[in-house]
Order: sequence, then C-alpha cells, then structure tokens
Amino acid sequence: MGTEPHAQNRSALWPQLEIVPPRPIVPPRPVVPPQASPEAPLAAWLRQPRPAAEPGIWRCGYQPREAEHPDRVPTRQLAIGAAVSAVAGWLLWSLLDNGYLGDYWLWPLVMATPDGYFQSMYFVIASWTYYALVLAVVVVFFGRLGNWPEVLRRIRKTLATPTVAVAGTAPLLVADPLSDPAQWPQLRADGAAGAADRLTADLRAGRMTDVDQARIDHAWRSGRARAEITSQVLTSGAAALAGPGVRDLPGRVGQHDLSVRQVRIGTAVDDHERNPHPYRGVGVALDPAVLGTSAVVVGPDESAAGVVQPVVESLCLQALAGQAVLITVTSARSPVLPGWYDVVVGATTEWALDLYGGVDDVDTAAGVLGEALTGDLVTFQPEGDGQRTAAVLALLLGPWRALHGRFPDVVELRDLVEGEAGRAALRAAAEVQGAAEAMRDLDAYERRSGAGAGALADRLMLLDRPAVRAVLASGRGAGGRRVLRLRDLVRPGRVRIELPEGGGHREASRILARLVLGHFLAGRSARKDVDVFAALVVDDGARLITSEALRGVQQLRAHNAGVLVHLRTLADVPDALRGPLLGAVGCRIACAGMSPADAHDLASAWGTEWVETRTVTHRQVRAEEPLGKVLHALRHVATGKPVTAESVTVCREERPRWSASALANELPAGHAVLSLATVGGQRTPPILTRL
Repeated sequence: MGTEPHAQNRSALWPQLEIVPPRPIVPPRPVVPPQASPEAPLAAWLRQPRPAAEPGIWRCGYQPREAEHPDRVPTRQLAIGAAVSAVAGWLLWSLLDNGYLGDYWLWPLVMATPDGYFQSMYFVIASWTYYALVLAVVVVFFGRLGNWPEVLRRIRKTLATPTVAVAGTAPLLVADPLSDPAQWPQLRADGAAGAADRLTADLRAGRMTDVDQARIDHAWRSGRARAEITSQVLTSGAAALAGPGVRDLPGRVGQHDLSVRQVRIGTAVDDHERNPHPYRGVGVALDPAVLGTSAVVVGPDESAAGVVQPVVESLCLQALAGQAVLITVTSARSPVLPGWYDVVVGATTEWALDLYGGVDDVDTAAGVLGEALTGDLVTFQPEGDGQRTAAVLALLLGPWRALHGRFPDVVELRDLVEGEAGRAALRAAAEVQGAAEAMRDLDAYERRSGAGAGALADRLMLLDRPAVRAVLASGRGAGGRRVLRLRDLVRPGRVRIELPEGGGHREASRILARLVLGHFLAGRSARKDVDVFAALVVDDGARLITSEALRGVQQLRAHNAGVLVHLRTLADVPDALRGPLLGAVGCRIACAGMSPADAHDLASAWGTEWVETRTVTHRQVRAEEPLGKVLHALRHVATGKPVTAESVTVCREERPRWSASALANELPAGHAVLSLATVGGQRTPPILTRL
C-alpha cells in the first residue's frame, strides 16, 4: 500500500517525457539487399586473359596444358590403387592392434625395456612411441604402394585451380585504371585522360562495340594525328574515326577477338594419336600473322565454307576497324548481306573494274594482262606462255597509250590483235604525230605476230562478251559508273568482285580472277601503309595459279599481305605447279570430302616424322615343378588365359604425319586437317580440327 503513491506519481510523469532512442552505429539492414549493377559484356571480354600461345591457338581464356608425361597413371586407376592400399594398410594395422597376428611385432619394445620399468611411466611413453613408429611405417609403406603423394598432389592442384567468372554476373573492380584494359590505359599513359574517360563511359553504357574499341585503339597505337583523334573522341565518343558506312557487320556468325585480330574456326580434337599435346582440346584460330603466309583450302564448298566464311567476316571487321583491306573474288550468285562491303563490282552494280588496275607503266600492264590471259596455258600450248603474250601486248599497248593517253579497252584491244584495220589506223596516227618509237613497236609486232597471237586472240574473244564487258570499265568512259582501280586500294576497305556466272562464262571468269590476282601481286610494292593488312580471298581458284603468281605469292609476307585460295580439287592446278603451290603457302587446310589424289598430294606436302613404336609379344610359360603346375592351373581357371611372359620391343621409325588413306577415308564430316605457319617462321604440325 505504501508504494502505490510512488507508482501513481511515475505514471503521471511518464506521459510528459519524450523518449528518444539512441542513434544506431550501423545503418539498418535493408529489406531487399542492393543488386550489383551488371558489367558491360565488352568490358568483361577485354579483361579476359590472353596469354602468348603457339600459332593457331585461340588466345582468349587460353590456359596452357601441362607438359605431357607418357608414364602418367590415369586418375581412375590411381584412385582405385590408392583406395586399395588404404584399405590394406588399415586392415594390417587392425590385425596387429587386436593381436590377431601375434605379439611378435612387440618383441623389440619388450627387449628394449629393462625388467623394472614395465609398470612405470617410462614404459607407457615408450609403448605409445613404439606404436606411433609402427603405424608410421605402415602408413609410409602402403602410401608409397598406393602412390598417395601423387593423389595428394592432384587434389591440391584441383583445389588451387581458379574458377572463371561468367561475364556480366558481377562487376570486376580494378583499382588501377592503368592496368584495366576496359579503361583505356594506353590513352591515360599518353596523357589523354579526358578521352579515356569519355570512351570508358561509352563502354560502360553499352554504346561501344568491339569494332569501335579495335578501331580507336589501332589508330592511337599507330602514333599518327593523336591530337585529331583526341578531338574526335571528345566530340563523338565511341563513334570517333568511323567511316560514313556501318560501324559493325549485320548477321555475324563467327567468334572474333579483334583485340588480337583472331577468328576462331574450330576446336582441335583431343586425340593423342592425331594431334600434338599443346593443341589437344584448344580453340583453333587464324590471324594476319598466319594469313600473311597465304593459305590454300582444299575441299568441297560445304566443308570449306567453315573456314572461308569466318575468315572473310573477320577481315571485314578488321577493315571496319582500320586494320585491313579485303578483296573477295566470288560468283554473283553467292549470298551476301547488305552492309558487308563498301564496293561491289559486278555486271549490275555501280562499280566497274579497270582492266589495267590503274597502272601507268606499259610493261607492268602488259605483264599482268598477259599472265591473266594465257598464263594457265603454259603446260598445254608452248605459244601460250604469259611472258610471250606480255611481250606481244607491250608492242600494242605502248603505241596506243602514246597516241591516245590511255590504254585500250577490251574491244579496242581485240581490234588491234585480230584486225589489220585497227593496226593500220594506229600506224597512220603515229605517222601523223611523228611517233617513230610507236611505229617501231608496230613493225616489231608484225614480225612476231605469230608468236602467241592466236591464243591471245582467242582469250580476248572470251572477254569481248556483253556479260563480261559489263564487269570491266570501258576505255571510252565508264558510262556513269565508278571505276575501281586495284592499285588505288591503299586504305582500309571491303571490296567484292562478282564474276559472271554460267557455263558459257566460266573461262572468262577465270581470266578475270587471274587478272585480279595479278594486280594484287603487282601492287604490293605500291603499298605505303604496311600496318594495314591486305588480303585477297578467291572463292574458286580453278586455273588461277600460274608460275608467275607463285613467285609473287611468296613475296607477299614481306609486305603484310596474303592470299587465301579455295580449291575444290588440286586437279584444277597444273601438275607441275601443285607441289610448288603447297610449298609456297604457309597454311594448308584439307577439308573432309577430298579425293584420294588430293589427299596424296597433301600427305606428301606434310612429310614424315619419327615416331616411337612398341611391339609387345607374349610367350607361354611352362612350369616344371608340381607346385608351379598347380599354381598355373589355378591361375588359368581364374583368368581364363594361360600364364604368359610379356616382352616389349621399342624402336623408332619414320612414318607419314597423315597418310593419304586417312585423309581421304577417315576424316569425319565437319572436320579439317590444317597446318599453319607465321610470317616469323613458326610452323605447326597438321592439326585435326572440328570446324
């Protein structure tokens, strides 16, 4: 009763008090935890490791394989042996500890203990020490027997293997912008931090593609006009330095890594008999360092498309990035997506092809045109030699150019070769102008008109058809069409030349293909920007290769240029040039579905290698003693096989790297065998690849 007034007083005061809770030290935990903002896929792609690798290996995310150990025990066999040894060791120790094997193993302990110490602490300590020693001996013995050190080493290696994070799941925070490839460290190191910040913002916002990154990075590393590059980057961001066309290719199908200029064409088969150890199971890729040695792809169209199409797509992307100039020669019926090419030359397009490639020198123009017209006839008709034809053409092209200031077109050139009226008009014009040198050339042509003139006239007749003339520019004017001169292709670009299709124009299309190849090879010395890779891709290389072309192809690697030729069969190459062709190119790609004759030529080109072979022989062992006979009989009943002794003979012998039979009959569909070489001289053995 005495406490009630105090309670009433407290209750009367409480409503007048304002209770303020203490301020928390840690912010309250939210109901829904904040989610990390996803990282831009391009940033995660740029941060992928790209270690140095052997030629032809896809470097993005590549992890080098361990050195091959021929005597390495398989993991399954190793695990079974370790488990059996552990069980045997545990069983032996259990039998010893429980006295099932007697107490003889304790005799050393008893003999080393004095008589008066069996009931003392000394004996207890000595007993435990002895038990530990015996247990250690059992563990070491059975551990060695079951190869437990190797088991522990493999487990430790497996636990130490880092896991690869999936791009876009969590942002990878890099503290130092100078070491983060996604924050443009090269620009920052060169003092263009503002431009680097602008590009980093566009990259994180998803406004930048891999083509933009490769284009700006290549331009900056070239070291030219950096002030202008910085100004364009600050103004246009990721769109800086882009041309008037598209910034990316629509409908990509290949896997590209423009940071190292690679395109992945397949995966090397993990086969220890077919592929060398470093290439088993890794991605196979091509880049300008490999394509610079030129390449030949042999096989049907369906198989070769898995190599040719990704390469063309990669070179188109590199051209958009300012790193390459691409010329593709294909038929008009081959499909193409809009936006893939800057220039399309064809019968119905706005571009026409200059017959002389834009050259001004008479001898060069005559040499290229003569090789294109009759260079493939050298093994069939002696008068069809391209050099003889070039000499004859020079006697006509020189006077014509001296009098008209240009070279003749197909119609005019055919009139000069076949008709006397055309040459008579040219001679009359030379007499009027007093061109004595032109008249001497015309007289020389009349004296040797029988050497090669017949084959030359026949080939010019093939070009003097409406469908073929529509591809070539006329000497009298382009008729409102733009003229492509291959010698002027010194800047990055994408050119597609569509040849006339149909059986009636097949030979004319081959002449045009040789003409493009000749101008491409002749223009190698005119290229000033060797940082830009120049590539020519010919979809059908039938009758394309000549002896003069082979000499030019071998010199391309010194000028950062290369040729990729697809041959449906090597029979499209003259017999005398097949071996030199396979020896001149650095990349040989054999696709599934080739003929046995092609397989024989490629197997010969790949040569032989020394291999170690093992011959195992078994001989039956006969027992002489009665106990041995009983044991042999029991073993025969248990295994079902007689007791034998094994002998192994090891020898080294020389064998083909790939046999012609294996290439023609055992190559699975969708696969190819390829050997690569780099401009630096590195070479790879033949690699079985799944395209």
